[in-house]
Amino acid sequence: MDDYLVFGSAKSRAMRVLWVMEELELTYSVVTASPRSEEVRSVNPTGKIPVLLTQGVAIPDSVAIMTYLADRHGKLTADAGTVERALQDAFVNAVNDELDAVLWAAARHSFVLPEEHRVPDVKPSLRWEFSRNQDAIADRMAPDGPFVKGAEMTIADILLSHCIGWAQNAKFEVTNERLLTHNAMMRDRPAFKRALKAGV
Repeated sequence: MDDYLVFGSAKSRAMRVLWVMEELELTYSVVTASPRSEEVRSVNPTGKIPVLLTQGVAIPDSVAIMTYLADRHGKLTADAGTVERALQDAFVNAVNDELDAVLWAAARHSFVLPEEHRVPDVKPSLRWEFSRNQDAIADRMAPDGPFVKGAEMTIADILLSHCIGWAQNAKFEVTNERLLTHNAMMRDRPAFKRALKAGV
């Protein structure tokens, strides 16, 4: 039986990990902890969340954890070494580069960085970039849906939905109808709702 301990909360990128856990119907525990807290630094010297503690090893980074869990349990992913997996990974990397990175830059210049190092004037540029990038991401989705790569849900769907929800919470305008429809479908999943409760 696997022993999983997640550090973070549903208000952070840890939500992605909790969601994957729920979709896979895994047993896990949560340490609801903030970035740079003592609890987090005890397992990850950078203080960043999420962190997954398993088999005595601390695994940082939400996408790395999602990929590990999907591979380990053989669900929510294409098989490693296949063209389908390469396309899945390419989509995940694109969402990280074109949505997550933009949202994280906005967060850093809103409340993460020390006030004297914030550049509020960068945020209109980030909003423009997000607006452009959301259409490019939608264009990479399988046309027949309903999921990112077609009929089967993968971790790419969870990552994309989390980023769209983050954008909406941060008051970034999401205008692409494909992304809005996909996000509504994903957030209606019972596993999403369970993950929200687990990470409070």
